[in-house]
Amino acid sequence: MPGLELTGLDGKVAVVTGAGRMRSIGRPIAVELARAGCDIVLTGTGRSPDRYPDDEKAAGWRDIESVAAEVRALGRRALAITSDVGDEAAVQALVGRTMAEFGRVDFVVNNAGAARGRDRVPVLDMPIDAWDTVIRVNLRGTFLMSKFFGKQLVESGNGGVIINISSIAGKILPPNTSAYAASKSAIQALTASMAQEVGQYGVRVNAICPGLVETYRIDDIAGTEAYQQMLATRIPLRRDGRGEEIAWATAFLCSDQGSWITGQSINIDGGMAVQH
Repeated sequence: MPGLELTGLDGKVAVVTGAGRMRSIGRPIAVELARAGCDIVLTGTGRSPDRYPDDEKAAGWRDIESVAAEVRALGRRALAITSDVGDEAAVQALVGRTMAEFGRVDFVVNNAGAARGRDRVPVLDMPIDAWDTVIRVNLRGTFLMSKFFGKQLVESGNGGVIINISSIAGKILPPNTSAYAASKSAIQALTASMAQEVGQYGVRVNAICPGLVETYRIDDIAGTEAYQQMLATRIPLRRDGRGEEIAWATAFLCSDQGSWITGQSINIDGGMAVQH
């Protein structure tokens, strides 16, 4: 008896935001969807090469162009666009370019997120502009992408899927992460509410809530004694995650096999959070 094979992905078009980092969640999502048969629209912020971490510099990394090359090597089409998810005009332009290039859109993965930075402090010490940046990228960006691409999905009459990459931080609400946690909790609320609005049109909306995933985002803490202690005491599976493990869940939720799942915020975190 053959094993599970995901269907409903071949020949579809997926948009993946925040997909330019070599060690990331966005890159493996884009590559996994391409491997499953999707053509891919990739967005990134257009980072200057002097901002690349050392491993990207050593690899000759080219941000979203490198990921686009990986997609094309799998035999799928790729469109790499520098775009700002927090800007309304930029998002509308992204919809237009996607439709002009591919004539359709089926899956939207809202993965773009603000980098860790000055927001990781107590509320009383929070720079207002740091708060605004996190909310603008994480929440406003997810809203704008969901609004304008969601409209396209509804009008197509073919249904579709929106996947919002949230975080378990939006459930466990740790201290010194108020902007990030608030944005991710709000993404889960947006997901649940929107799912109830667009389900009648065959559009499904879900959130994935990763835990500690080995990406550039945790370079400032990975390898420290405190980080190793957290893996040993707070994560039942005793390890951090990989971007591919988020990508596999994304592909499943986009597939026919995930067709009765909507409005959910699903933890993928090695058992770190049990909130639902």
